[in-house]
Amino acid sequence: MRILGIDPGLRTLGWGVIESHNGRLRHVANGLCRSDGADVLALRLLSLNRQLTQVIAEFTPDEAAIEQTFVNKDGVATLKLGQARGVALLTLAQGGLPVGEYAPNRVKKTVVGVGHAEKDQVLHMVKLQLPGCNPAGPDAADALAIAICHAYYGGTEGGMRLREVGA
Repeated sequence: MRILGIDPGLRTLGWGVIESHNGRLRHVANGLCRSDGADVLALRLLSLNRQLTQVIAEFTPDEAAIEQTFVNKDGVATLKLGQARGVALLTLAQGGLPVGEYAPNRVKKTVVGVGHAEKDQVLHMVKLQLPGCNPAGPDAADALAIAICHAYYGGTEGGMRLREVGA
C-alpha cells in the first residue's frame, strides 16, 4: 500500500509518500508545497491545491493521512491552518483517496514513543524507520511521520473511506 502523509500548513505544507508491505516500510518521496500568491489567501490556497494535485498524480498513493488541527492561543493562525487543511482534504477527496486523520500526539507517540516529542526527535526517528530518507524539511519529516502512523494503525481508522461513501 502506498500512503501519502500530509502535514498541513498555509505557508508550507509538508508531504511524504511511503510504501507499506508486510509490515515493512519504504520511503518513496517527500517534499514541501509552498503557497504562492503573496497576501491573497484564496491564491495561496489555490497554489497548495495545485501542488498537492501534482503530488497525487505523480506518486499515485492508495490512501492518505493528515494531521488533525489543534487549537492554539492565536485564533487567526488556527483558522488559517484550518483553511489549508480543508484545501488538503478537498484535494485528497478529489483524488479519490481514503483519508485517515491523526492527532499530533498520536503521531509522535507512534513514531517516537512519546506524545510530546520535539521536531528533532521526530526527524531522527523518521530517518531510522525509513533508511536513506532525507526529508526536505521539518514539515516533510512530520508528513512522513503521519504516513508511518497511518501504516501502523491499519489504514483509515478514524478517517473516512470516500469510495464507500460514494464520493
